[in-house]
Amino acid sequence: MIFFWIFFLDTVAGRGDFSGGTSCDMFLTDPIPETLCGIPFGRQGLVAAIEEIHRPPSPNRAELARRLCERLNWHNAAGRPQLMGARVGLLNLHRKGLLELPPPLRTNGNGRRHPLPTPAGEARSPVCTGAGQLAPLSFERVEGRCARSRLWNELIERHHYLGYTPAAGAQLRYFVHGRDGDLLALLGFGAAARSLADRDRFIGWDNRQKKARLCQVVNNGRFLILPWVRSPNLASMILGGCVRHVRADFALCHGVRPLLLESFVECGRFRGSCYKAANWIHAGVTRGRGRNDRHCQARLPVKDIWLHPLDKDFLGKLRAPLEDGPTAGR
Repeated sequence: MIFFWIFFLDTVAGRGDFSGGTSCDMFLTDPIPETLCGIPFGRQGLVAAIEEIHRPPSPNRAELARRLCERLNWHNAAGRPQLMGARVGLLNLHRKGLLELPPPLRTNGNGRRHPLPTPAGEARSPVCTGAGQLAPLSFERVEGRCARSRLWNELIERHHYLGYTPAAGAQLRYFVHGRDGDLLALLGFGAAARSLADRDRFIGWDNRQKKARLCQVVNNGRFLILPWVRSPNLASMILGGCVRHVRADFALCHGVRPLLLESFVECGRFRGSCYKAANWIHAGVTRGRGRNDRHCQARLPVKDIWLHPLDKDFLGKLRAPLEDGPTAGR
């Protein structure tokens, strides 16, 4: 079966025709993505993934991600394999029917979209005080697939209006604690949006510069103050305080020095006043398409775009000649 599928990709997806001109779209329900979580992919990447799935010894999903990172040279600037981006990307291909992943080793793994509720995720004692009484805040980085990671996923699923989905690409997650150790909030960061007209216009980079340096823009995909916490000005304190942690931790964990944070705030649902108070910059609005809409068909809520520089010369560095900056995926 694998040899037929590779032959099919070579004859159809490679040349765009089959049996006298039939479009490959007739056979593929979804086109083969040119990039996977910001990493170059395309037909050759799909062929490589299918070959690795069938190469003995049969891999589990984690081992498959490691194999693919080595085969396609998916490493960050520190030389570490981009395992999370590979795993999220492979899962997306599996759900689109472009390949079939081995079954997950754990029943609570990526095969299930929603974390199960546990007693640890239940409501806690109310926290009702001014932000100044909670300072100094501490930011606990959440790593791996430990109990703290599962709790982070569960709380986001239960209490964030968007729920939990795995972040794309390189990511960081945090618990935010008050002075007395109370858990107050959660933050999640991942790969930047690939196409964002108002952001790109604000930066002023061209397509080649964006392709090379998009890895230095980090997306704040989740921000949750827990519903039993009532504290005026806490949101802006967190959004201002997280900046130095993200700047240092992203470089440490992923080998890339970030230059800019981005976040999206749904128009009509939130005003974004806490971002403004934390010195984030309003750079425009989204077009309501979403990360994976390549055909302008999605109809998602329009969101305000907020940016926060992580370097005084962030614009100069994002627009610098290509030889002066990192290449995406390295």
